[in-house]
Amino acid sequence: MKINSALLVLSMTFAALAQGADNPPFGIAIHGGAGTISKAKLTPEQEQAYRDKLEEAVNAGHKILAKGGDSLSAVQAAIKVLEDSPLFNAGKGAVYTFDGTHELDAAIMDGASLNAGAVAGVRHIKNPIDLALAVMQKSPHVMLSGQGAEEFALTQGFSLVPADYFDTEGRYQQLLDAKDKIKKAEAEAKDYQASNEQLDLDYKFGTVGAVALDKKGNLAAGTSTGGMTAKRFGRVGDSPVIGAGTYAENGACAVSATGHGEYFIRYQVAGDICARVKYQNKSVLQAADEVINQRLVEAGGTGGVIAIDQRGNIATPFNTEGMYRASRANDDEPLVMIWRDK
Repeated sequence: MKINSALLVLSMTFAALAQGADNPPFGIAIHGGAGTISKAKLTPEQEQAYRDKLEEAVNAGHKILAKGGDSLSAVQAAIKVLEDSPLFNAGKGAVYTFDGTHELDAAIMDGASLNAGAVAGVRHIKNPIDLALAVMQKSPHVMLSGQGAEEFALTQGFSLVPADYFDTEGRYQQLLDAKDKIKKAEAEAKDYQASNEQLDLDYKFGTVGAVALDKKGNLAAGTSTGGMTAKRFGRVGDSPVIGAGTYAENGACAVSATGHGEYFIRYQVAGDICARVKYQNKSVLQAADEVINQRLVEAGGTGGVIAIDQRGNIATPFNTEGMYRASRANDDEPLVMIWRDK
């Protein structure tokens, strides 16, 4: 099968044999969400702000890998940079629920052990990726949610932040716009499902994530999000669901997704990509492209992924107008991209 390189957007290949035993491959890729990222809507100053933060995040993870650090730490460090920025729908920049609150989700997975940790619907955790890692390392569970997750956080020495820490004016305006569209649609259709279908892609998703391969050959993946604008009823998307929005397994690949979460859950996007690599011996480039640009598109799902395999090959396919992303392999300079061409 011929892979459409324009849709794959980015691939880096550095074979382990070429690297040699004394110089093993390592690399990291990150994303800051996909969607209708229009060049016309981004001022040069805004575009540069996104690029600078993406570069800062990928460099934070790469620095750890270059010094021989583990992939989990690199993923965590990169994601925290993005969580602390109001530019992205995670941590500080999280979107609002329909009721005007913030409910954050995150997950992290270790490809060496297949251990994973996740949190859903937390409201007072500054960096949800930190708590997801604590769930993995300090509890017998995989996912904790809501108040229980925050009670666990307190037992682990976390400090809770006030709910208004996550407030930003731009996200609040998104909420007002989304609620207006929902109310108009519900008045006409009297159907909650139909009303949500009227929302633009920008309201439906936004996520940050990272995947990494360290010098010891271990893979890791992590994802963090504020979820869907105007979400109700404790809705949880794919980001904290292992196998849907986040997955890592040594010998296969590591994946972090961003998109319309309901589709990514139903089609097990992250796990499907790694299964194709593991069981069908497909390259991570082909596997990711098939799932994102064929299977998901046929189902009506939108979004993208970042993925890295055991040899350090990186794929970043998406089926939307753009996806904030960056990668850095070995001693190469960072590569930051937003749209298909740059």
